[in-house]
Amino acid sequence: MSDVLLTDARLPGSPTTTRLLLRDGVLADPTTAGADAQRISLEGRWVIPGLWDQHVHFTQWAIVRRRLDLSSATSAAFAAQIVGARLLAELDVPAALIGNGYRDALWEDEPTAELLDEVSPHRPVVLLSGDLHAVWVNTAARYAYGLPHAGVLREADAFDLQKRLDQEAPGDEDVAISEAAAEAAALGLVGLVDLEMARNLHGWTRRMSQGLRAFRVRSGFYPDEFDERLDMGLTGGDVIPDTGGLLTVGPLKVLTDGSLNTRTAYCHEPYASGEYGVLNYSPDETVALLTRAVAEGFDVAVHAIGDAAVTYALDAFAATGARGTIEHAQLVREDDLARFAALGVVASMQPEHLWDDRDASEKIWPGRSGRTFPFASLRDAGASVVLGSDAPVSPLNPWRAIAAAVHRSADDREPWHPEQSLTRAQALAASTDGRSLAVGEAADIAVLDADPLTCDYDELLAMPVAATLVGGQFTHWAI
Repeated sequence: MSDVLLTDARLPGSPTTTRLLLRDGVLADPTTAGADAQRISLEGRWVIPGLWDQHVHFTQWAIVRRRLDLSSATSAAFAAQIVGARLLAELDVPAALIGNGYRDALWEDEPTAELLDEVSPHRPVVLLSGDLHAVWVNTAARYAYGLPHAGVLREADAFDLQKRLDQEAPGDEDVAISEAAAEAAALGLVGLVDLEMARNLHGWTRRMSQGLRAFRVRSGFYPDEFDERLDMGLTGGDVIPDTGGLLTVGPLKVLTDGSLNTRTAYCHEPYASGEYGVLNYSPDETVALLTRAVAEGFDVAVHAIGDAAVTYALDAFAATGARGTIEHAQLVREDDLARFAALGVVASMQPEHLWDDRDASEKIWPGRSGRTFPFASLRDAGASVVLGSDAPVSPLNPWRAIAAAVHRSADDREPWHPEQSLTRAQALAASTDGRSLAVGEAADIAVLDADPLTCDYDELLAMPVAATLVGGQFTHWAI
């Protein structure tokens, strides 16, 4: 591979230009560029380390992009009308109609089987909630999939059905994934932590061996896959052969509680209903899983949305010495903020969720909103904060995550608890996996048409990316 010298580049916030030398996939000292180096002028564009999404369900994201969108539904009746309209526009086929994105926390009516049965008495209808912790099905779907009941399935029952849907995805799944990968590269994304519920390591290995090299992937797994990883002789951080060094073994994902919208996030204080949420694993079970991860050399990613779930997760890290992240950390007790830094636990957060959950938080967690999505409080307490999307719960778009962390409002209202905002520089740093543009770093780069530190907010939200490089190779080019 010949040297490539990127000239006339600018760093964010800097008026002067710089040069970057790409050599064998890493950044080298530009003064050592030979006369035969390929020179590419960036014409004054801005360069940053390529962006990472630290929490993705990538296969689901690729598939969901093609499913019926229910995000606009403001009631169960409205959602049923959207389903009915789609059914009238399609052939009457036996395959299930699958939709995605409904959020019922603020609905006045209930999502019942009867509502869906009225518009689809014979064809199965399966609707995934926006947070993926619930699935709303009609009676035909209940019998087609052998479900315990029609209506809304939550937590384990919902996850089991989603795994079946992923396994039964249409044969063009690879096409959907390729399209989604190209879209991600065009946003400046160079890496992701894939926490897909379906087994994803083999799929990524096959696709990368066939030429898909759009970004780096850390492939996470769930407790029911633990023995498979060990039988393959793998441990955390291992590089998978035939993937160009892009695929590595990621963390063990432990799903300790539920979600806000489904009212299953586990909290210290009760919901209005008097319930506290749902624990999918008891504190002792979580400790046992983390203990095994430590013994076998794996990092962990512990899902905890409610503040009690966060407390128990931190307790498990303290008891085991495990390394890794708490995923979401959406509601955190003040006493727990400093424990993240003390235990070396990374807060892996998804800022765009606050746009979706702002009103629901005020309704479901009244009096607690000041410690919801506490980006600044965690950072001020010394914690490392990294950002992601949780796609398909939110779109796989790192710029929307950055914008949400900076400007905590998705509409004309004032930012929601702006004291918890990150600065642009902080949000960018939280989106680059700790990488820099220093000599010796991987040549994973995003080239931008605007300065992310000074451009207006609308441009930040829809940042124009001119080029993306992974290991010195262009994965997106729009210069």
